[in-house]
Amino acid sequence: MINVLLVDDHPSVGEGTKHMIEHDPDIQVTIVFSGVEALEKLEQENYDVMLFDLNMPVISGLELTKRVTAVNPDAVVLIYTGYDLASHYNMLLDAGVSGFISKAATREQLLTAIRCAIRGEAVVPIFLLKQLRRTEVRFQQSDGKVISEVSINEKEQIILREVATGGSNREIAARLFMSQRTVEYNLTRIFEKLNVRSRSEAIVEAKRLGLINERDITITL
Repeated sequence: MINVLLVDDHPSVGEGTKHMIEHDPDIQVTIVFSGVEALEKLEQENYDVMLFDLNMPVISGLELTKRVTAVNPDAVVLIYTGYDLASHYNMLLDAGVSGFISKAATREQLLTAIRCAIRGEAVVPIFLLKQLRRTEVRFQQSDGKVISEVSINEKEQIILREVATGGSNREIAARLFMSQRTVEYNLTRIFEKLNVRSRSEAIVEAKRLGLINERDITITL
């Protein structure tokens, strides 16, 4: 049995994809709807193939791939998206993806991509093969923002957890073995990404998004 983890923040799309894939009796699909849930699942179970939507809030498909491959360089990750990938190819390849598949793909194409990836074969659309190694790569969303500006990375998530304990910038810096200036810089970026203005607002929003748990919060808001 091939175990697949599908991560897509659109439930209707995710359920439809799961239904398509599971027409093959040899494939079982677990679906989650955010990068946060995916990381929790991966702490509990191993998967043969992972399909990540590219444009997800909080933890994007790109950031999720980086975190997964940092822990397991042999992880098989396919980017499953409806977005144009041509201008983002290098960044995704450097993150460790094993291939790409369009959300417009047929069931046969989707199943073929999964089986090829398991065999260690690269799954790359022909139009991308014709544009390999572009000189400038910027991964943008429809609103023009670069994905790294809107997706919380692992360092920022760790800092958020420290903030939830009530530690000062100096205390956080000491615990995380970084400079106070680095902590302050990262907090500024966190505030921008979460669209908040204070530590308390950041904690509330981070909790709402699932970046921190109730048990992480030891201060009174």
